[in-house]
Amino acid sequence: MASVNPPYEVILYWSENDRRIIAEVPELSGCAADGQTYEEAIANVQVVIEEWIETANFLGRPIPKPRGRLVFA
Repeated sequence: MASVNPPYEVILYWSENDRRIIAEVPELSGCAADGQTYEEAIANVQVVIEEWIETANFLGRPIPKPRGRLVFA
């Protein structure tokens, strides 16, 4: 696995249903992880980002370039 991920935006929020912090990567469809703490959620999502990119490469699918901070209206 790669040791450095491109700087994709990660959104963190508390899920009352899961009782966990959720880390989502909006630019990578379906890419998310969770953790009991913010630090754990970030560490877990870094692994998932690497796996997402590896899988996309294996399947020959395009990998979106990081856009930086996303803006929501």
